[in-house]
Amino acid sequence: MYDPSMRVLTVLELLQAHEEVSGAELARRLEVSPRTVQRYVARLQDLGIPVEGRRGVGGAYRLKPGFRLPPLMFTPEEALAAALGLRTLRHLGLHALAPAAEAATAKLTRSLPEALRADVQALEDSLQMEPSPWVVRTDAPLLAALLRAVRDTRRVAFRYAAPDSPPTARQADVYRVVHLDGRWYAAAHCHLRGALRSFRLDRMSGLEICAQTFTPPADFDAGAFLRATHAPAAFDVSVWLDCPPGDLRGRVSAWGAELRAEGRGTRLSTRRESLGAFAAFLLGLDCPFRVDSPPQLQDEFRRLAGRCAAQLAYTGA
Repeated sequence: MYDPSMRVLTVLELLQAHEEVSGAELARRLEVSPRTVQRYVARLQDLGIPVEGRRGVGGAYRLKPGFRLPPLMFTPEEALAAALGLRTLRHLGLHALAPAAEAATAKLTRSLPEALRADVQALEDSLQMEPSPWVVRTDAPLLAALLRAVRDTRRVAFRYAAPDSPPTARQADVYRVVHLDGRWYAAAHCHLRGALRSFRLDRMSGLEICAQTFTPPADFDAGAFLRATHAPAAFDVSVWLDCPPGDLRGRVSAWGAELRAEGRGTRLSTRRESLGAFAAFLLGLDCPFRVDSPPQLQDEFRRLAGRCAAQLAYTGA
Protein backbone atom coordinates (compact mmCIF):
# COMPACT_ATOMS: atom_id res chain seq x y z
CA MET A 1 0.00 0.00 0.00
CA TYR A 2 1.37 3.43 -1.03
CA ASP A 3 1.15 6.54 1.11
CA PRO A 4 -0.35 9.60 -0.66
CA SER A 5 2.97 11.31 -1.47
CA MET A 6 4.39 8.10 -2.90
CA ARG A 7 1.26 7.65 -5.03
CA VAL A 8 1.72 11.10 -6.56
CA LEU A 9 5.35 10.27 -7.39
CA THR A 10 4.26 6.92 -8.82
CA VAL A 11 1.86 8.72 -11.17
CA LEU A 12 4.79 10.85 -12.36
CA GLU A 13 7.03 7.82 -12.84
CA LEU A 14 4.36 6.02 -14.89
CA LEU A 15 3.81 9.08 -17.07
CA GLN A 16 7.55 9.37 -17.71
CA ALA A 17 7.80 5.68 -18.60
CA HIS A 18 4.82 5.61 -21.00
CA GLU A 19 3.67 7.88 -23.78
CA GLU A 20 0.13 7.79 -22.41
CA VAL A 21 -1.56 6.06 -19.45
CA SER A 22 -5.29 5.68 -19.00
CA GLY A 23 -7.00 6.85 -15.86
CA ALA A 24 -8.27 3.32 -15.29
CA GLU A 25 -4.73 1.91 -15.47
CA LEU A 26 -3.45 4.49 -13.01
CA ALA A 27 -6.33 3.73 -10.64
CA ARG A 28 -5.57 0.02 -10.87
CA ARG A 29 -1.85 0.45 -10.29
CA LEU A 30 -2.37 2.77 -7.33
CA GLU A 31 -5.37 0.93 -5.86
CA VAL A 32 -7.44 4.10 -5.78
CA SER A 33 -10.53 5.48 -7.49
CA PRO A 34 -10.41 7.41 -10.80
CA ARG A 35 -11.46 10.55 -8.91
CA THR A 36 -8.45 10.16 -6.63
CA VAL A 37 -6.23 9.82 -9.70
CA GLN A 38 -7.57 13.16 -10.87
CA ARG A 39 -6.54 14.72 -7.55
CA TYR A 40 -3.01 13.31 -7.91
CA VAL A 41 -2.76 14.68 -11.45
CA ALA A 42 -3.96 18.07 -10.20
CA ARG A 43 -1.24 17.97 -7.52
CA LEU A 44 1.43 17.38 -10.19
CA GLN A 45 0.07 20.25 -12.23
CA ASP A 46 0.20 22.50 -9.14
CA LEU A 47 3.91 21.62 -8.89
CA GLY A 48 4.46 22.83 -12.44
CA ILE A 49 4.53 19.42 -14.13
CA PRO A 50 2.78 19.74 -17.53
CA VAL A 51 0.37 16.78 -17.35
CA GLU A 52 -2.20 16.79 -20.15
CA GLY A 53 -5.53 14.95 -19.96
CA ARG A 54 -7.53 13.36 -22.79
CA ARG A 55 -11.25 13.06 -22.50
CA GLY A 56 -13.08 9.91 -23.44
CA VAL A 57 -14.03 6.57 -21.98
CA GLY A 58 -11.86 6.28 -18.88
CA GLY A 59 -9.74 9.24 -19.96
CA ALA A 60 -5.96 9.20 -20.30
CA TYR A 61 -2.97 11.29 -19.24
CA ARG A 62 0.43 12.10 -20.65
CA LEU A 63 3.30 14.51 -20.12
CA LYS A 64 3.53 17.44 -22.52
CA PRO A 65 5.54 16.32 -25.58
CA GLY A 66 9.22 17.25 -25.27
CA PHE A 67 9.07 17.63 -21.51
CA ARG A 68 11.77 15.73 -19.63
CA LEU A 69 11.75 15.95 -15.85
CA PRO A 70 15.17 16.06 -14.17
CA PRO A 71 15.75 13.23 -11.68
CA LEU A 72 15.41 15.47 -8.59
CA MET A 73 12.09 16.56 -7.16
CA PHE A 74 11.83 19.10 -4.34
CA THR A 75 9.05 20.64 -2.31
CA PRO A 76 9.34 24.45 -1.91
CA GLU A 77 10.74 23.98 1.60
CA GLU A 78 13.30 21.40 0.41
CA ALA A 79 14.44 23.66 -2.44
CA LEU A 80 14.88 26.59 -0.04
CA ALA A 81 16.78 24.41 2.45
CA ALA A 82 19.12 23.13 -0.28
CA ALA A 83 19.79 26.61 -1.67
CA LEU A 84 20.45 28.10 1.78
CA GLY A 85 22.71 25.19 2.71
CA LEU A 86 24.85 25.76 -0.37
CA ARG A 87 25.12 29.47 0.45
CA THR A 88 26.41 28.81 3.99
CA LEU A 89 29.55 26.83 3.05
CA ARG A 90 31.77 29.90 3.20
CA HIS A 91 30.43 30.62 6.67
CA LEU A 92 31.67 27.18 7.75
CA GLY A 93 35.20 27.97 6.59
CA LEU A 94 34.85 25.77 3.47
CA HIS A 95 35.80 28.41 0.91
CA ALA A 96 37.40 25.81 -1.36
CA LEU A 97 33.97 24.33 -2.00
CA ALA A 98 32.60 27.63 -3.36
CA PRO A 99 32.99 26.61 -7.05
CA ALA A 100 31.33 23.26 -6.35
CA ALA A 101 28.54 25.05 -4.48
CA GLU A 102 27.97 27.37 -7.45
CA ALA A 103 27.78 24.38 -9.81
CA ALA A 104 25.44 22.53 -7.47
CA THR A 105 23.21 25.61 -7.21
CA ALA A 106 23.02 25.83 -10.99
CA LYS A 107 22.08 22.16 -11.23
CA LEU A 108 19.51 22.58 -8.49
CA THR A 109 17.97 25.54 -10.29
CA ARG A 110 17.78 23.65 -13.59
CA SER A 111 16.11 20.67 -11.89
CA LEU A 112 13.20 22.68 -10.50
CA PRO A 113 9.81 23.46 -12.03
CA GLU A 114 9.39 27.08 -13.12
CA ALA A 115 7.64 28.27 -9.95
CA LEU A 116 10.30 26.84 -7.62
CA ARG A 117 13.07 28.00 -9.94
CA ALA A 118 11.81 31.55 -9.54
CA ASP A 119 11.82 31.21 -5.74
CA VAL A 120 15.44 29.99 -5.70
CA GLN A 121 16.48 32.75 -8.09
CA ALA A 122 14.82 35.29 -5.80
CA LEU A 123 16.91 33.89 -2.95
CA GLU A 124 20.11 34.25 -4.98
CA ASP A 125 19.24 37.82 -6.00
CA SER A 126 18.01 39.17 -2.67
CA LEU A 127 19.84 37.32 0.13
CA GLN A 128 23.04 38.79 1.53
CA MET A 129 25.03 36.79 4.07
CA GLU A 130 27.85 38.68 5.74
CA PRO A 131 30.99 36.61 6.43
CA SER A 132 32.09 36.42 10.04
CA PRO A 133 35.65 37.49 10.92
CA TRP A 134 35.89 34.60 13.40
CA VAL A 135 35.48 31.73 10.91
CA VAL A 136 38.74 29.89 10.17
CA ARG A 137 39.28 28.47 6.70
CA THR A 138 39.51 24.69 6.51
CA ASP A 139 40.84 22.41 3.79
CA ALA A 140 37.79 20.74 2.24
CA PRO A 141 39.61 17.61 0.90
CA LEU A 142 41.11 17.05 4.34
CA LEU A 143 37.66 17.32 5.91
CA ALA A 144 36.23 14.87 3.37
CA ALA A 145 39.03 12.35 4.01
CA LEU A 146 38.58 12.68 7.75
CA LEU A 147 34.84 12.05 7.45
CA ARG A 148 35.55 8.89 5.46
CA ALA A 149 37.88 7.71 8.20
CA VAL A 150 35.19 8.34 10.82
CA ARG A 151 32.64 6.45 8.73
CA ASP A 152 34.98 3.46 8.26
CA THR A 153 36.37 3.66 11.86
CA ARG A 154 39.92 3.81 10.49
CA ARG A 155 42.90 5.35 12.27
CA VAL A 156 44.49 8.43 10.69
CA ALA A 157 48.05 9.74 10.64
CA PHE A 158 48.88 13.41 10.20
CA ARG A 159 51.16 16.25 11.25
CA TYR A 160 49.77 18.70 13.79
CA ALA A 161 50.99 22.25 14.34
CA ALA A 162 49.90 23.32 17.81
CA PRO A 163 50.39 26.99 18.79
CA ASP A 164 53.94 27.87 19.89
CA SER A 165 55.11 24.30 19.31
CA PRO A 166 56.92 22.56 16.45
CA PRO A 167 54.73 20.26 14.30
CA THR A 168 54.44 16.71 15.59
CA ALA A 169 53.52 13.43 13.90
CA ARG A 170 50.26 12.07 15.29
CA GLN A 171 48.09 9.00 14.93
CA ALA A 172 44.52 9.19 16.18
CA ASP A 173 41.19 7.38 16.23
CA VAL A 174 38.73 10.11 15.29
CA TYR A 175 35.30 9.62 16.88
CA ARG A 176 33.53 12.71 15.58
CA VAL A 177 34.13 15.89 13.55
CA VAL A 178 32.55 19.03 15.01
CA HIS A 179 32.10 22.62 13.83
CA LEU A 180 32.20 24.90 16.87
CA ASP A 181 32.66 28.67 17.14
CA GLY A 182 33.84 29.07 13.55
CA ARG A 183 36.36 26.21 13.63
CA TRP A 184 36.38 22.53 12.66
CA TYR A 185 37.60 20.04 15.27
CA ALA A 186 38.34 16.33 15.33
CA ALA A 187 37.51 14.71 18.67
CA ALA A 188 39.80 11.71 18.84
CA HIS A 189 41.92 9.33 20.89
CA CYS A 190 45.51 10.49 20.36
CA HIS A 191 47.99 7.60 20.40
CA LEU A 192 50.92 9.93 21.05
CA ARG A 193 49.33 11.31 24.23
CA GLY A 194 47.38 8.17 25.09
CA ALA A 195 44.26 10.21 25.84
CA LEU A 196 41.23 11.92 24.35
CA ARG A 197 42.19 15.10 22.51
CA SER A 198 40.71 17.65 20.11
CA PHE A 199 42.53 18.70 16.95
CA ARG A 200 41.76 21.78 14.88
CA LEU A 201 41.52 20.79 11.24
CA ASP A 202 43.21 23.99 10.04
CA ARG A 203 46.33 22.88 11.97
CA MET A 204 46.39 19.38 10.47
CA SER A 205 48.33 18.45 7.32
CA GLY A 206 49.48 15.39 5.41
CA LEU A 207 46.47 13.32 6.49
CA GLU A 208 46.65 9.61 5.68
CA ILE A 209 44.05 6.94 6.42
CA CYS A 210 45.67 3.91 8.03
CA ALA A 211 44.73 0.24 7.82
CA GLN A 212 44.07 -0.10 11.56
CA THR A 213 40.47 0.07 12.70
CA PHE A 214 38.96 0.94 16.07
CA THR A 215 35.70 0.74 17.98
CA PRO A 216 34.35 4.18 18.93
CA PRO A 217 32.85 4.62 22.40
CA ALA A 218 29.08 4.31 22.60
CA ASP A 219 27.04 7.52 23.01
CA PHE A 220 30.09 9.78 22.71
CA ASP A 221 29.05 13.46 22.76
CA ALA A 222 31.81 15.28 20.91
CA GLY A 223 30.14 18.67 21.31
CA ALA A 224 30.00 18.34 25.09
CA PHE A 225 33.62 17.17 25.17
CA LEU A 226 34.80 20.16 23.16
CA ARG A 227 32.83 22.68 25.19
CA ALA A 228 34.18 21.21 28.42
CA THR A 229 37.81 21.14 27.30
CA HIS A 230 37.80 24.50 25.54
CA ALA A 231 35.89 26.52 28.12
CA PRO A 232 38.89 27.08 30.46
CA ALA A 233 40.98 28.43 27.58
CA ALA A 234 38.34 30.93 26.48
CA PHE A 235 38.12 34.47 27.83
CA ASP A 236 35.00 36.46 28.62
CA VAL A 237 35.58 39.78 26.88
CA SER A 238 33.75 43.01 27.64
CA VAL A 239 34.77 46.16 25.74
CA TRP A 240 33.09 49.55 25.50
CA LEU A 241 33.45 51.16 22.06
CA ASP A 242 33.18 54.94 21.73
CA CYS A 243 31.00 54.53 18.66
CA PRO A 244 27.21 54.10 18.27
CA PRO A 245 25.95 50.66 17.13
CA GLY A 246 24.76 52.03 13.79
CA ASP A 247 28.28 53.13 12.84
CA LEU A 248 29.62 49.62 13.53
CA ARG A 249 27.32 47.91 11.05
CA GLY A 250 29.44 45.96 8.59
CA ARG A 251 32.56 46.42 10.73
CA VAL A 252 31.66 44.19 13.69
CA SER A 253 29.87 40.91 13.14
CA ALA A 254 27.17 40.00 15.65
CA TRP A 255 27.98 36.31 15.08
CA GLY A 256 29.34 34.94 18.37
CA ALA A 257 29.12 38.34 20.04
CA GLU A 258 26.59 40.65 21.69
CA LEU A 259 26.36 44.30 20.70
CA ARG A 260 24.15 46.72 22.63
CA ALA A 261 23.93 50.46 22.98
CA GLU A 262 25.46 51.88 26.15
CA GLY A 263 25.61 55.63 26.71
CA ARG A 264 26.94 57.29 23.59
CA GLY A 265 28.74 54.12 22.53
CA THR A 266 28.41 50.33 22.24
CA ARG A 267 29.05 47.46 24.62
CA LEU A 268 30.73 44.48 22.91
CA SER A 269 30.56 41.21 24.85
CA THR A 270 31.99 37.94 23.54
CA ARG A 271 34.15 34.91 24.34
CA ARG A 272 37.47 34.53 22.59
CA GLU A 273 40.15 31.89 22.52
CA SER A 274 42.83 34.10 21.01
CA LEU A 275 43.17 37.49 22.67
CA GLY A 276 46.03 38.52 20.39
CA ALA A 277 43.88 38.31 17.27
CA PHE A 278 41.01 40.05 19.03
CA ALA A 279 43.29 42.90 20.20
CA ALA A 280 44.42 43.45 16.61
CA PHE A 281 40.79 43.39 15.47
CA LEU A 282 39.84 46.11 17.98
CA LEU A 283 42.70 48.31 16.82
CA GLY A 284 41.48 47.87 13.25
CA LEU A 285 38.10 49.39 14.14
CA ASP A 286 39.81 52.81 14.31
CA CYS A 287 37.67 54.11 17.19
CA PRO A 288 38.50 54.72 20.87
CA PHE A 289 37.55 51.92 23.26
CA ARG A 290 37.87 50.85 26.88
CA VAL A 291 38.69 47.29 27.93
CA ASP A 292 36.78 46.28 31.05
CA SER A 293 37.73 42.58 30.97
CA PRO A 294 39.76 40.46 30.91
CA PRO A 295 42.99 42.04 32.18
CA GLN A 296 44.94 39.70 29.88
CA LEU A 297 43.63 41.69 26.93
CA GLN A 298 45.52 44.74 28.18
CA ASP A 299 48.66 42.59 28.23
CA GLU A 300 48.06 41.80 24.56
CA PHE A 301 47.96 45.51 23.71
CA ARG A 302 51.30 45.99 25.52
CA ARG A 303 52.72 43.11 23.52
CA LEU A 304 51.43 44.60 20.27
CA ALA A 305 52.87 48.00 21.21
CA GLY A 306 56.25 46.35 21.72
CA ARG A 307 56.02 44.66 18.35
CA CYS A 308 55.13 47.95 16.66
CA ALA A 309 58.08 49.72 18.31
CA ALA A 310 60.41 46.92 17.25
CA GLN A 311 59.12 47.09 13.69
CA LEU A 312 59.63 50.86 13.54
CA ALA A 313 63.17 50.44 14.87
CA TYR A 314 63.83 47.69 12.31
CA THR A 315 62.72 49.84 9.39
CA GLY A 316 64.49 52.91 10.75
CA ALA A 317 61.32 54.98 10.86
